[in-house]
Amino acid sequence: MQVFADQKQEIRMNRLLVAVIAALFAFASAVAMAQGDKTAPQPVDEAKMKADRDAAKAAQANMTPEQKAAAKKSKHAKKQKEMSKIEKEGNPATGTQDAAAMKKNYEATKNDPKALQTKEEKQKALAGQEKKSSGQ
Repeated sequence: MQVFADQKQEIRMNRLLVAVIAALFAFASAVAMAQGDKTAPQPVDEAKMKADRDAAKAAQANMTPEQKAAAKKSKHAKKQKEMSKIEKEGNPATGTQDAAAMKKNYEATKNDPKALQTKEEKQKALAGQEKKSSGQ
């Protein structure tokens, strides 16, 4: 009879432990949610945005076909330049990194080996590694 009572008490303790852990988890989650970003959103001037959009549409409507083609070409060139910069240096800072940290990271990885594009380059690099490892 004593063994049966001990088992009941152990089950109650286990349930109590599970309940305490669940309560702590809920409390920690509530605290984390409460500490979220408390900054007020910036007010948006919708009238100004609409006026700017309408002005841009009007300017586009008044353009000649040559001007439209030139604008499209310059927009494409700007996008290509931006994409090649991202390709070369990585994604721009997300706001948590500053320029100094980005420069430090760039300098640290600047001398990393570049990716080999063709089969011939890969074979040449492999042959060079084999020579170095064999001691020649």
